[in-house]
Amino acid sequence: MSQAPGPNAPSKRARVSQLPAGKTVSPDEPTPPCFVRKLRKAAVGTGCDIRLRVSVSGNPEPQLSWYRNEELLPPSEAQEPGGLWIRDCRTSDAALYTCVAANGLGETWILMT
Repeated sequence: MSQAPGPNAPSKRARVSQLPAGKTVSPDEPTPPCFVRKLRKAAVGTGCDIRLRVSVSGNPEPQLSWYRNEELLPPSEAQEPGGLWIRDCRTSDAALYTCVAANGLGETWILMT
């Protein structure tokens, strides 16, 4: 039985903000979140560990939230700045993972299957 996504879950369409080519930003200038390093597709064997890594810029510093199949993952020791660890992978861990970066100026997200 499928559960409806929560009201804060991002849509399935990927949206990644990037600065226009040649644009520079002062470190003190407020900016919306922007992914500097994107998620990459990964294949992992059963019993292995995988780390999903992103790098995000923005001012104020964006907060990251992780979703698994549109369900918000609660903050845990598996989450760290710029990454999410999935340890001892099982077939049940196969999913659509989304990282959402947000600050007071906006939000952006990126998906990985």
